[in-house]
Amino acid sequence: MTQIDTVLLKVSSRCNINCDYCYIYQMGDTGWMKMPKSMSQETIDAIIDSLKSLAESQNKGFAVVLHGGEPLALGKEKLTLLLRGLCAALPAECKLSLQTNGTLLTKSVLDLCSETRTTVAVSLDGPKHIHDVHRLDANKEGTFERTIAGIQLLQAHPDKNLFAGILTVIDPETNPEEIYTFFKQLEVPSMDFLYRDGNHSSLPFKKAAFESLEYGQWLSRLWDLYIADPNPVPVSILDDITRSILGGYGSKEGMGTRVYGVVIIDTDGSITMNDTLKSSYDGADRFSSTWSIQSNSLFDVACTDEFHKYSLLQKPTCETCRNCSYLETCGGGMPLYRWREDNGYDNPSVYCHDHQFVINRIRSKVHNLLTCNAA
Repeated sequence: MTQIDTVLLKVSSRCNINCDYCYIYQMGDTGWMKMPKSMSQETIDAIIDSLKSLAESQNKGFAVVLHGGEPLALGKEKLTLLLRGLCAALPAECKLSLQTNGTLLTKSVLDLCSETRTTVAVSLDGPKHIHDVHRLDANKEGTFERTIAGIQLLQAHPDKNLFAGILTVIDPETNPEEIYTFFKQLEVPSMDFLYRDGNHSSLPFKKAAFESLEYGQWLSRLWDLYIADPNPVPVSILDDITRSILGGYGSKEGMGTRVYGVVIIDTDGSITMNDTLKSSYDGADRFSSTWSIQSNSLFDVACTDEFHKYSLLQKPTCETCRNCSYLETCGGGMPLYRWREDNGYDNPSVYCHDHQFVINRIRSKVHNLLTCNAA
């Protein structure tokens, strides 16, 4: 069976802001419209019971991530029942976290997260003139000040393990030095950077062609800053690439050749594939079997051939990738980046050349450092 590494809970199917790059609301999938706005108490109870059973059945822990929409739109009462229930039911090796846009954070929510050992990561794209280009509310107004206010609450909280870090979506027209410097001055504990969603049939934002290098060049500039910084803030994507080059593993799907068991539980309790697949086509994240947390065991789902086949989607099938010297590091990238309407996922990542460019930059530096140390 494919063991489950990550359970992502879509506790709210709606969001209080409207980012123009969101794969849920802006990439053509309509599944969220059919979902309840938030999880019911019955679904929350079923999730707690099911995850407790999964923890008892598997021989390793897993991460539980509250997501959305905006997870804090669930409301404090249900959020309390969910987090306290999970904290009581799961062993310490099962890590709880919450990914938020930060605008709804309050002191009482952070106290609850601290009580239940739930870390909080915040989506922030950079300083105001960068963040407010894409991360707007329903009235087309920027959300920067509200996000920063949430981050300041996190930083002021006495639990210094609460703030997990910043998650940023790359805009290749921005200056990585400005963003990295801003985050350092903000004193965030870590940074991570995501490629924009896209594929061969719908190229990512500001990517001119399959062969173009806009994102690889941006990340390479970030790497140069990172490696030259005597007191760097951890950057997950760069650390993952470096570990992989040195023979280790990345920390999540989309880097290296390790297969991760990722399962999504929607607001109605339905069990689906990784919801980033929504950007491929409407319904791409749905299994052919209909599973729900109310009537199916997650352990039993993970034992099925269909779940195993879905997990293997992380491994590229195209000849180009399977014969590529970069495969052990890049892993072919996320499946959603391989999609093309005429042949599905049987393609290299649309970011293939970007991956090679940044891997070469990091590989060269790592080789030089190892050579110098050996001498």
